[in-house]
Amino acid sequence: MTNAQSWDAGDLARRLAENAEAVCRHYLSAGRRHGNYWLVGDVRNTPGRSLYVRLHGPSEGRGAAGRWTDAGTGEFGDLLDVIRGSLGLTDFRDVADEARRFQALSYPESDRSRKWRQAIASRRPEATGTNTEAARRLWDASRPLSGIADVYLRSRDLTDRSGLAALRFHPDCYYRADADSPTETRSAMIAAVTDLEGRVTGVHRTWLAHDGRGKAPVEMPRRAMGDLLGHAVRFGAASDVLAAGEGIETVLSLHEVMPDLPLAACLSSAHLAAMAFPPTLRRLYVLRDDDPAGDHAVMTLQARTREAGIECLVLSPRLADFNDDLRYLGRGAMRAILHPQLAPQDVARFLHPVTH
Repeated sequence: MTNAQSWDAGDLARRLAENAEAVCRHYLSAGRRHGNYWLVGDVRNTPGRSLYVRLHGPSEGRGAAGRWTDAGTGEFGDLLDVIRGSLGLTDFRDVADEARRFQALSYPESDRSRKWRQAIASRRPEATGTNTEAARRLWDASRPLSGIADVYLRSRDLTDRSGLAALRFHPDCYYRADADSPTETRSAMIAAVTDLEGRVTGVHRTWLAHDGRGKAPVEMPRRAMGDLLGHAVRFGAASDVLAAGEGIETVLSLHEVMPDLPLAACLSSAHLAAMAFPPTLRRLYVLRDDDPAGDHAVMTLQARTREAGIECLVLSPRLADFNDDLRYLGRGAMRAILHPQLAPQDVARFLHPVTH
């Protein structure tokens, strides 16, 4: 490995480690999270619990995020090794290219958008096909938004039900804390993850408390399954303008004062950075989360939109996120916070007067 490759490998590994869980969910999909670790059989994505990946920790040194050890073989490595092993790659250049695709880092090619879509389309179907089919079955078995899912949204001050076809309710959604735990059934809000053509590629589940006034008291009340990379939970049909963020409740908070603005919830900072752009998109609003991973997603999207000729504007909340702004400051304050951050032509087009 050359010095340039060594520097590039270290930089890529650190960037991957900032979103270690998203990397594990994509490349080690046969595993499960358990506390601060992702457990799986081995680096080739075999079911089991021998290999453990640290999900959080310092960027370097002892206990660093993204570092893994296989207790059965004594092997260890970083997330670049996970990509290498899970995809069966041998050349460092192929591993680095795959890592960049996952993070949507800059490519030197001028036709990057086309290459990005091709890269996503060429993902190994055997790695995600089973989960995608299971996700579609769950979506088909779910009911229209109702019951405690509706109560849950209202508890977050999300009351506008127009344009929420991407959300459904399942009264008996399976939940299991880890591979060794018994399976339970709990009520859940189900969100459809779709590609740009509207095909369901995955689902996001939010298990709910019995009365709907909050999430279920379990270790991981939110989980996604299926093919997520490049895709999103979508509210409204995107044309020339789109607003995208991480969480469903965050983007729906904008829906309360801008119900006609198309929205996309990408479910994590890594997937936000890697979102696929609609071919007609001319302006992208990015809902900023106030943390290092959120800042990295914003910077990545700014680079990608610049190359694609898309205007990129960042929307920042006053509190921790836009749902906090909505709940604690109110709709009038939300409108005042957003007004100066929008392009002037979008104020009249999307920012509705507060009527409730």
